[in-house]
Amino acid sequence: MAAMTVAQMVEMFLKPGAPVRIEAFDGSTYGPDNAPVTLQIKNSRAIYYMVNAPSELGLARAYLQGDIDSPQMIPGNPYALFGKLVDLKPYLRTPNAAQLMRALAAVASHGIHRPAPPAIEGPSRARRISEGLLPHSKNGDEATVSYHYDQSNEFYSLFLGPSMTYTCAVFDSPLTSLETAQKAKIDLVLDKLALQPGERLLDIGCGWGSMVIEAAKRGIKALGVTLSEEQVEWAQRWIKEEGLEDLAEVRLMDYRDVPEGDFDGICSIGMMEHVGHTHYPSYFKEIYDKLKPGAKLLNHQITRCNSHQGKKAGQFIDRYIFPDGELSSPAEIEMVIQDTGFEVINQENLRQHYALTLHRWNENLVAHWDEAVKLVGEPKARLWGLYMAGCAYNFEMNNIQVHQFLCIKPNDEGTDTYPLRPWWPNH
Repeated sequence: MAAMTVAQMVEMFLKPGAPVRIEAFDGSTYGPDNAPVTLQIKNSRAIYYMVNAPSELGLARAYLQGDIDSPQMIPGNPYALFGKLVDLKPYLRTPNAAQLMRALAAVASHGIHRPAPPAIEGPSRARRISEGLLPHSKNGDEATVSYHYDQSNEFYSLFLGPSMTYTCAVFDSPLTSLETAQKAKIDLVLDKLALQPGERLLDIGCGWGSMVIEAAKRGIKALGVTLSEEQVEWAQRWIKEEGLEDLAEVRLMDYRDVPEGDFDGICSIGMMEHVGHTHYPSYFKEIYDKLKPGAKLLNHQITRCNSHQGKKAGQFIDRYIFPDGELSSPAEIEMVIQDTGFEVINQENLRQHYALTLHRWNENLVAHWDEAVKLVGEPKARLWGLYMAGCAYNFEMNNIQVHQFLCIKPNDEGTDTYPLRPWWPNH
């Protein structure tokens, strides 16, 4: 920039000795040649992105467009680089007002620009509301779920694998294959619910149908509902290929519109992240009313590790991954479940298992990188690599967790006759 180089700007935000090298488009550099990580700022658009959105959103825009890169970057699995960037946190500092004004003046000397965000970026929360898509309303949920899932079944299959299961797997060891671990997770859920052949299961937010398929193979009458047309198309074809039409069904339907009741079991696997914490009471009441007395609910969701953390996701997650997504602590969730009338008979934290799951997904994306880029374009492929690697890191650091709550709807005789350990004794 005219009166200040990019390296000089960077120096304002980093304390001396920061373990990073910056190589900028204007020829300036910051940091030693032997730094553990090198970041390349390839053009002025990266600067304008960060000036217009001086947060994770600006950085994400520049990265997704390829304006910021690194020779150490593996875009399908940037986990190692992510960790090195986290190591920079102790070196961050806030410039004083005079320094900031000087940097902004240097940028402004080249003109005032607001570069368009990447084409894959979704609208802001305020814009969604202005368009009538209120958070966690039926219309809002339909739009946000469609944004996340109606991408490309083929793209998802590249990293999810044949199980098409987009939730935490359960591993016997780090050497367990993803497919084996996903089957173990589904079996764990079904074993906890302890449903018998001929009994009825409702799967809320059923994804591509893996739970419905496995339940039907046990002779359980399984109904799955989702708001994603792409998922319904895949699931219905899968059910037909398995010859399970008499036992399995998947509908394009909001769970609130399911007309049936008196289910013997309900599972909600990775769906609560879309519900919103203020809607938890109505959500669990809807489930409670759809169950027979003595029937079970298995609720599986990503959680905050404590109730002091904020509920809403940051701008990056809200714009690119889970619009209106919210997380709560396990204590807050269990309190609502109990207040609804359920008895929680088991709670389990699968945090480490989700970290392993995400590593497997990243590895699959790397293995199919060229095909992924061809299907959805490099910005979206980069997005998913970044998102999954970042999630793996946060699960490993215990910044987020994932919990299963096994609940029972009491009947007039109580629940004392319920089997004490209906699932895997060795788990």
